[in-house]
Amino acid sequence: MKELLTYIVQSLVDHPDEVSVTERKSTYSGETIYEVRVADGDMGKVIGRQGKIVKQIRILMRAVAQRKGKRISVEILD
Repeated sequence: MKELLTYIVQSLVDHPDEVSVTERKSTYSGETIYEVRVADGDMGKVIGRQGKIVKQIRILMRAVAQRKGKRISVEILD
């Protein structure tokens, strides 16, 4: 899952070497949270106009997780 998310985000940005994805478990809900960090200039490319790209990334990742019987969320951090 982490590798897929990393691949997707690296494909969108100008500086793929600066992409980092960290994985942590939520103690409250038990879901896995993926935190994505990118270079400052690439933030807009990951979010997209009106958040459309990040919304589609979240939909895709949730669909993959659901097939594996897991719950995840994706957060884009500054």
